[in-house]
Amino acid sequence: MSEKLKKGIYIIPSLFTCSNMSCGYLSVMSSIEGDFTKAAWLLILAIVCDMMDGRIARLTRTTSEFGIQLDSLSDLVSFGIAPSVMMYQLVLNSMGKVGMAIAVLFVLCSGLRLAKFNVQAKDNVTHASFIGLPTPASAGLLMSFVLSYELFVVEPGQSLTFKTIPLLMRNMPIFFKIMPVVMIILSWLMVSNIQYVSFKKMNLSKPKAFRLLVLIIILIFLVIAFPQNIIFILFSLYALSGIVFTGARYYRAYQIKISLKKGE
Repeated sequence: MSEKLKKGIYIIPSLFTCSNMSCGYLSVMSSIEGDFTKAAWLLILAIVCDMMDGRIARLTRTTSEFGIQLDSLSDLVSFGIAPSVMMYQLVLNSMGKVGMAIAVLFVLCSGLRLAKFNVQAKDNVTHASFIGLPTPASAGLLMSFVLSYELFVVEPGQSLTFKTIPLLMRNMPIFFKIMPVVMIILSWLMVSNIQYVSFKKMNLSKPKAFRLLVLIIILIFLVIAFPQNIIFILFSLYALSGIVFTGARYYRAYQIKISLKKGE
């Protein structure tokens, strides 16, 4: 962070942070009650609140150490504990102790990811991109899977209230079966050094950002048309993007190394 962290409590951003935590807790309660659709939508609301508190704090120059610590605690509840409980109740509980271990691993890696971020923020370490998969993104993938899967298991005779992508829906049972493995991979990605694009410094006022603006508008229309499915695809692509770009960087470095050896 370029500015020194301020001391004190700032009401407006803290209200959004507390709303984030509240949504996370309510999501846990909904998962325990078996209402996974409600639990997932509450996590979407938590993500919105998490996006708002940081932006409001930066715009009003009220970024504080208290706000950072409160934000991390909220994120641990909403994007660590809540999705872990949701997936345990829906998928992992049939796996016994192994399923419980995977759920605990997800929470631990979320906590480690957030602690690492806090240390970097306190030391004024800034990066152009995220180091490790952000916890809201990992929770978002799980949450969006639940929303799409709930449409797949709709009761006979019940009509869908949202349009769906047939190809994706046909593969939902496969996603359900591999979800424990996906959670392990997400846990590893959160504590890894893989870089992910940060949208915090996105500047749409630049002329070159026009194409990006058009892309955002198209994505908004797609989300409106196929809300659950598109959200799941977007979070999945974001999680994969870090792996793909990192692999591409290593490949380019390897090619340069080979070229240098040939030139000797």
